Amino acid sequence: MAKDTFLNRKTTLNVKGRLIDLSSPCVMGILNLTTDSFYSNSRISSVELALQRAKVIIDEGGKFIDIGAYSSRPGADDVTEQEEIDKMVPVVEAITRNFPDVLISIDTFRAKVARNAIEAGAHIINDIAAGNMDEAMFRTVADLKVPYIIMHMRGTPQTMQQNTDYQHLMLEMANYFSAKVSELKNLGINDIILDPGFGFAKTMDQNYEVLRHMEDLDIFELPLLAGLSRKSMIYKFLGGGPEQALNGTTALNTIALLKGANILRVHDVKAAAECIALVTKMQQQ
Repeated sequence: MAKDTFLNRKTTLNVKGRLIDLSSPCVMGILNLTTDSFYSNSRISSVELALQRAKVIIDEGGKFIDIGAYSSRPGADDVTEQEEIDKMVPVVEAITRNFPDVLISIDTFRAKVARNAIEAGAHIINDIAAGNMDEAMFRTVADLKVPYIIMHMRGTPQTMQQNTDYQHLMLEMANYFSAKVSELKNLGINDIILDPGFGFAKTMDQNYEVLRHMEDLDIFELPLLAGLSRKSMIYKFLGGGPEQALNGTTALNTIALLKGANILRVHDVKAAAECIALVTKMQQQ
């Protein structure tokens, strides 16, 4: 896929007055504060360990750190709003204090959690529910004036895998994003990133259909985030578990970049950064 296919896409974000360029793809490193994330090696249980993880993400080439305190895997345990805030805010404050230049994304579907984290120093809200699980979220994003990542999902993390009945998946996804983007822009929110939601309310075959047709989302002329890292669409097909899915992740990340992904959200930052470097080198020839 030729790089100039994506020239009309918005490739800058206004992050608290700082202009962030996404014209060259970048890496978002995952920092999990959950006790039951699907990939056990990614779980962080203290502020000290979170700082160590943040340093690894930065040293290996991550532009963003995505902090989550609520596991979105199918069937994950519920976490109260206050528990999520209590886990999230001290880590945001510590990372902001120790690594003031890094960009922090908050992985939450709750408006109150998002507000507390942004006020503690975070920069971006990453909402798997695109406002569907908290009616206050869109207004909160508009009030905070921060970039907003919206993902395609049906139902909730607990019910999403019972919501995979589509007539025309890509068309329905486009309709979903169209309604969301229109509502957000009417509220004055222009820094929007789209996430197709690999693994969310989609069967294995549907995940690969979305990846195959990801460039269809270019109609929105907005940055795209691909979150494929160590997901079951890889290891349930190849065998093994999340721990054996790095090679498959790199293969799918390469495809996502060729399909126009601006951000790779990953557990393994160095591998993703090298993937971006090689794809960029190829596209420059």
